[in-house]
Formats: sequence, C-alpha cells, structure tokens
Amino acid sequence: MYGLITDQILQAKPIKVLLLDGQNNHNWKATTTVMVDALEKQGHIKVTVATSPPKKSNPSDWEKWNPKFSSFDFTLSNYSGELWPERHQKSLVSYVKSGGAFVVVHAANNAFGKWLEYNEMIGLGGWGGRNEDSGPNLFFDNSGKLIRDPRLGRGGSHGPQHEFVVEIRDSKDPITDGMPIKWLHSKDELYDSLRGPAKNVNVLATAFSDKSKKHEPMIVTIKYGKGRVFHTPMGC
Repeated sequence: MYGLITDQILQAKPIKVLLLDGQNNHNWKATTTVMVDALEKQGHIKVTVATSPPKKSNPSDWEKWNPKFSSFDFTLSNYSGELWPERHQKSLVSYVKSGGAFVVVHAANNAFGKWLEYNEMIGLGGWGGRNEDSGPNLFFDNSGKLIRDPRLGRGGSHGPQHEFVVEIRDSKDPITDGMPIKWLHSKDELYDSLRGPAKNVNVLATAFSDKSKKHEPMIVTIKYGKGRVFHTPMGC
C-alpha cells in the first residue's frame, strides 16, 4: 500500500480511493467523515464514498448499489453489516485477487463471518459467528514469538476503551519504517482474540491486552492473490 501511494506521489498522479460504508455497529457516518477529511487533507487523494442500502433493504436497492472497485487505486472498508449480494462479493474478490489494494479498518473486520474469501482476504476477524472453525487465534507471546492458537473459543472481544501502547514488530516494512518502536495510541477499543485463516499474514505491530493477557495484532498486511490488504483493528 505504501509503495503504491509513494509511486503515485512521485508521478504527481491523484490517488483515487473508494470508501465503503452504510452499515456498521459503530457510528459509520462520523468515522467516514474523519477518514475522508484525513485522506483528502493530503492534497493528492480523492475519496469517493459508496454508501450501501440500510439493513433489510429490498434486493432492488442492492441492485442499484454498484461500487466499481477496479476504477480505484484502493478500496477502504468502513462497512460491517449484512452480507452483500453474490455479485458484489465476486466483484471484490476478483478486484483484490487481480492486484487490487484493500484496506480494512476496525469494525470492518467484524463483517461477513461466514464469507470464506473475505476472511482469507483480511486474515483475522472478530464476532460474526467466528470461532475455532474460522481459524487460529493469532498473537505474540512475551518472548516475541508469533503464536497460532487453534484451541476452542470465539473470535473477537475487547474491554473498555482506553489508551494503549502499540509496539512495532517489523520495522523494515515500508509501512512501519520510521515509526517509533513503541508509541501511545489514543483512547480506543483494543480488539483481542481475533481469529481467521491467517494465511500470508505479516503482523507489523501489536498491543498488549490486559483482558486477554496477549500481545494482539494491531497492524497486519496480507497477500491475497496478486492483491495487497492492509488491516488494522484500531480506529473506533
């Protein structure tokens, strides 16, 4: 993702972003506003928002919702709600597998617990019926070793919102290059016990959860086909 953005800045080309929202167990209208503002303040990014129909809409309303993923440099999901119609699912999978870039923020990893391709795409998720059948729980132990724990248990939990320290685990990646090894994140929900296929995953940063007593993934990248995925559970 960083490489894509850097290349386009050097070429003075605007970066076109598609932001998905419309359903979420959080205040998606507020978070979408913050993300659009933060991105467009950079001066070289243009965001198009694709707001889905609300819950329990008619199939005809979903037919009118037609995000054209391939027209954008990357797609940012602020969506956590009902399962999309099959054609929308296939469109996203094709886009990312063919080399598209996909960004998942916070509660977007709660979405689509039973959609296999989506779970492979994001690596890890929470809630949505996720459990040991969804894949292992991924975390770092106190020695700095990455653990894949297949034991029984649901996927997804968090305690009260609070500030917490994020620790970089891979400082050589372009995304984390130049970041402090440890830094204080603002008041947020610290997701723990996320589960998923966890294929082709690189955990770039973690935070220690007092609830789970584990160093939980906070910045993750995933290779999915020819595509690239950036996933952070931060951002409540």
